[in-house]
Amino acid sequence: MSHWEAIVLGLIQGLTEFLPVSSSGHLELGKSLFGLAEVDLTFSILVHGATACSTLVVFRNDIAQLITGTLTSDLDRRTTSRNYIFWIAVSVIPAVLVAFTMRHALEDFFINHPNRVGWSLCATAVILFASERLKPKKQNISLKTGLLIGCAQAFAIVPGISRSGSTIGAAIALGISREEAARFSFLMALPVIFGATALELLDLYKDGIGQGASVSWQSYALGAAAAFTSGWVACQWKIRFVKRTKMHTFAVYCLIVGVLASILLA
Repeated sequence: MSHWEAIVLGLIQGLTEFLPVSSSGHLELGKSLFGLAEVDLTFSILVHGATACSTLVVFRNDIAQLITGTLTSDLDRRTTSRNYIFWIAVSVIPAVLVAFTMRHALEDFFINHPNRVGWSLCATAVILFASERLKPKKQNISLKTGLLIGCAQAFAIVPGISRSGSTIGAAIALGISREEAARFSFLMALPVIFGATALELLDLYKDGIGQGASVSWQSYALGAAAAFTSGWVACQWKIRFVKRTKMHTFAVYCLIVGVLASILLA
């Protein structure tokens, strides 16, 4: 992998992690277009970790308020903060169950099969269209809605199914406001992204760190920097976008790319 390929893949990872178009699916398509049979696991870990760090930066105030809220003497604020953290924890459970039971099977089925990723992108388009068509009763995040949004996140472990698209779409379909849907979606992504990174690190340790590495340290650094920067920009932009715009545009994009990938990369 060359330096410019590492930068492009890092940009793809950072941008698409927070846009409802599936970062894993676009990485697979990017690898296919570059003719890369596989991307070094260390590189994958670094770009995913860099993306998660960009989320921490964007939501540093929200995270700090949640943490300090659990320690305050204000009973209402303490209860609200603890409940919100609990709902985030509950939302992670479905994804954890799927990751530990189906992760490797899904990877074997989709990795290096860009046409199958194309099918999933078409499914993402359907999800985005459907979420905007429903007119539910307005409600706030709760234990029930958190668990349902978590199930949508678990579904997005499939490459090509957008995590942010599924979770934000599910939240909007449940009657959550757009702003809160985006905020909850990004915050609930943190334990999932860091957890996935931990699993990849474990696999890397079992396989032998550094064995079979095909990427230079400069490419590692460039890819991680590109993922962090693009992730930071995309995360901030996506919040503003969701507040005022429907997601039909992304649905059309996913449908077009999905159809093209299914036909041209079969």
